[in-house]
This record gives sequence, C-alpha cells and structure tokens, in this order.
Amino acid sequence: MRLLVLGGTVFLGRHIAEAALARGHELTLFNRGLSSPGGFPGAERLTGDRDKDLSALAGRRWDSVIDTCGYLPRVVRASAGFLAGQVERYVFVSSAAVYELPSDETGVLTEESPVLRPDPPDTEDVARNYGALKARCEQAVLDELPGRALSIRPGLIVGPYDPTGRFTYWVRRIAARGEILAPGPPDRAVQFVDVRDLAAWIVEMAEKGHTGVFNAAAPPLSLAAVLLACRAEVGGAGEFVWVSEEFVLRNGLVPFLELPLWLPRSQSGLLRMDATRPARAGLRTRPLATTIRDTLEWLRENPSAPVAGLDREKEMALLRDWKARRQDDVTSPEPGPPPPEGA
Repeated sequence: MRLLVLGGTVFLGRHIAEAALARGHELTLFNRGLSSPGGFPGAERLTGDRDKDLSALAGRRWDSVIDTCGYLPRVVRASAGFLAGQVERYVFVSSAAVYELPSDETGVLTEESPVLRPDPPDTEDVARNYGALKARCEQAVLDELPGRALSIRPGLIVGPYDPTGRFTYWVRRIAARGEILAPGPPDRAVQFVDVRDLAAWIVEMAEKGHTGVFNAAAPPLSLAAVLLACRAEVGGAGEFVWVSEEFVLRNGLVPFLELPLWLPRSQSGLLRMDATRPARAGLRTRPLATTIRDTLEWLRENPSAPVAGLDREKEMALLRDWKARRQDDVTSPEPGPPPPEGA
C-alpha cells in the first residue's frame, strides 16, 4: 500500500510510521520536519506546512492518507480537498473529545452519540473548542471525500514517547514510593489505549478500506485497578491515600493535568466509550502490565521526558491537609472512600 501520513513523528505519528514500515508499505511523511528529522530511513520525507503550502503533494497518488494533526476545519478541508483526487481514502485521527457529555452519569458514548458544536461557529480557539473543532474537521473530510472518509476517535493515548506525561506520571510517581495522593472514588472508570495498538490498528483499517466512524479505546478499568497494576509492575511500595472528589475540587486541582486519568463525576462520561465497534473491527489491546513495563523502561531511558501531575511538594501539603481534616472532623460530610484491597 502507498501510504501518506500528514503530521509529526513525536507520538502517534511515530508509531504509525513504524507500523506501516514494519508491514512493508511504501510510506511518505509530510510535515514541517521538526521532529525525528533523521528517523525512518525507509520512508520518503516531504517538507511543508499544511496551513500554508501543500504543493509538495501535487501530482502524486497514494492509496490512503492518515491525517494525525488536523485541528482547524479550514486547514483540514484544504488538505482533504487538495488530496481528494490523489488518494482512495482519507483517515482522520479525531478525538473522543468530540462528544457531548452524557446527561446520564452511567451513559456510554457510542459512535452515534451527539457531538459538540464550536461556539462561535467560526472560532479557531483550539484550547476552548478542541472537541467541537475536531468534530467539524471530521465533517470537512466527509464533505470533500464522501464515502471515502474514516474518522478514528481515540480516548486517552498512552505508552512510550508520550509527550503529555499523563499516564507516565503514575508510573514514575508510584516507582518513587512514599504516600501517594489518589483521587477517589477508587472505582471511578478510566479508559485509554496503548499508542502501539492504536497505530497498528489504524494502519490495518486503512489496508482494509474501512470508512465511517470508530471509537478507539480499550474497555474501561477502575482507577484503583490501574494504580495497583502500576505498583505491582514498577516494584514500588507506595501507600495510596484516597481523597474524596469534593476535596480534589475544593483545592482546585486540574483533572487530567494535575491528576492524570481522573475526571470528576460530572465529566466522567468521557471515560466511558463503547469499545464494541473497534473490537469487532480488529482493535487488539495488549495487557496493561506490558504497557506499564514498557512505559517505565522508556522513562528510565529518557529521564527528562515530560511528566504531568502534581508537584511533589504540593502533593505532600495536600496530604497533610487531608489527614488534618480527617482527624479534626470525625463527622466530616465528605468521608474519603475506603482504599481498595491491598492498597
């Protein structure tokens, strides 16, 4: 298969490139050349800025294009329109953030669930309208290549080379041992997908000619199960101190950034994606233990890798505050959830 990838080779793009080359495809990378400039010697590299000049792509043909870096509808529409006569299929990497939050706190997000709309409609403020703009990008691709568009909606993506530092926070923090602030309740659902599984599946979906919309996530787990698995794999001896959601919110902690993998109850629907359709389409996910071990190994080889999460001093201060409140108010209206067995 002749495959074109739009975007960098930092995280998902890197793994898509590796998967494509491993499967023997003829790969072309189009990006600004800022990441991994000497990497992927088996691929053709075209340099350009998709927001300004697509001329490097002119006069060529590919079986499929995988767009890993589309955030603005006008830019995606320009790319899709330019390539409509040069590719058989356009694969757009979207996001689970396109969905409206379920009104029911137990609701599950399916591919037919309502999506967000940007406000105002012509905004290009990605920080405030990330999900809504991704939804508009999906529509732009469908408009330009009707019947030939595939939208993939991943949830949280984890694994080696993660530039967000979110999942890596827990791996590194638990390996450091000591008391660990854990946001309750322990049974709060979390959901993610290993970047290598996602990348291989996206390439396979392009090979098979799939179109339409697909979620991309493994079945949800409890946060307690994930943290306990991390502790078992990294050899840590840390003690989890489970604090209540009310305590987290009262202290203004930022979900996903200061407390990776965790969302408050009002937003937790984003971590309940229906994984039925991607599983039926061949998405295979490796064991959680493997993802943890490989992430830890990558962190040890790259000690300066970015890590999100709580600053250690802030974490210790919060733990002291939590313990003081628990000791001073035996009738506290916000009792912390009991720790899971073994924590």
